[in-house]
Order: sequence, then structure tokens, then C-alpha cells
Amino acid sequence: LLTELQAAYAQLQRFYHNQQHLQECLTLLDEVKYLAQHPQHVALALYFHDAVYDPQANDNEAQSAAWATHILKSIGASSILIERIKQLIMATQHHVISDDDNDAKLLLDIDLAILGQEPTRFNEYELQIRQEYTWVSKQNYRIGRAKVLQSFLQRDSIYQTDYFRKRFEQQARLNIQAALVNLTN
Repeated sequence: LLTELQAAYAQLQRFYHNQQHLQECLTLLDEVKYLAQHPQHVALALYFHDAVYDPQANDNEAQSAAWATHILKSIGASSILIERIKQLIMATQHHVISDDDNDAKLLLDIDLAILGQEPTRFNEYELQIRQEYTWVSKQNYRIGRAKVLQSFLQRDSIYQTDYFRKRFEQQARLNIQAALVNLTN
């Protein structure tokens, strides 16, 4: 299983949604696992949340959840656990969840932590995302990417947990504002 996941995250079309992203997420989870109600659920969801990634598809999360379901069924996991992991993976599709789901909030904050990294890493991330979308014209990419980034700035808070708001919110907003300036130049 680990070999299959590593191979998936090493696919050639991945420049950001790759092993580096997965490792950054897992490292961050290790730092904040005390905030999770079920850290093992968050970890499983992180392993699978980008297991299927095609930048031209719009069902990556559903396919990733289906793969997780298949694997978890094959090892005899309970239907409750399988449904929970599916639910967590699907939460990463729109980064919106119910207020009472603390583990999903933590998962989403970990996934978006890249936005609040120091500028050098954030700029590398922006280049990696562009590399995943080379099939999109420069003009259309700028428009689409600006729309995505602007949607984060329009939120009351990018992050859903106090910990991530305190640690990453300010830098994330600065990074996004700088990226928007770059996209319009």
C-alpha cells in the first residue's frame, strides 16, 4: 500500500501535490496531533487526500476517497471508519465543513498551511502550482489563479482553528496579496 501511494504521489504531472506536500502535511500533523480528536483518522485522510491527482479533472477527491475506501475495505476496516475517512477526504474538495467537525477543520488547516509559509516556500509553491497547470494559457491561468487566491482573502479567516489562525493567518494574507500583485503584473 505504501509503495502504491508513493508511486501515486511521484507521478510526473505532480509538482506540488506530490510527496513533498504529503510529507509537509504529515510533519505538521505530528506537531499538532494533540489538537485532533482522532489523529489516526486525520493521518489516514492526509495520506489519501491527494492520492489521485489530475489537474484537468474535477473529481480528484472523489477518486481519492474511492481508493481509500477500496484499501480500507480490503484490510477489514469498519464501515464507520471507512465512511469517516471518505468524509474527511471529501472535505478537502471545497475546504468547507460543519462547525462541529474539529478533525476536518484540522485536516483542512494542515492542507492550507502552505499559504502561510515563509515567502520563499510560498513562492516555490506558486511556481509548483503553475507547473501543474501548464496546459492552461498564461492569461487564463492568471485569471483563474487570482480568483482562487481572492476567495481565500474574502473569508473572515483562511484557517478554521485558533492554532492555525495564530500561526499562519497573517503570513498567508501577506503571501496571497503578493501573489495577486504578481499575477496582475
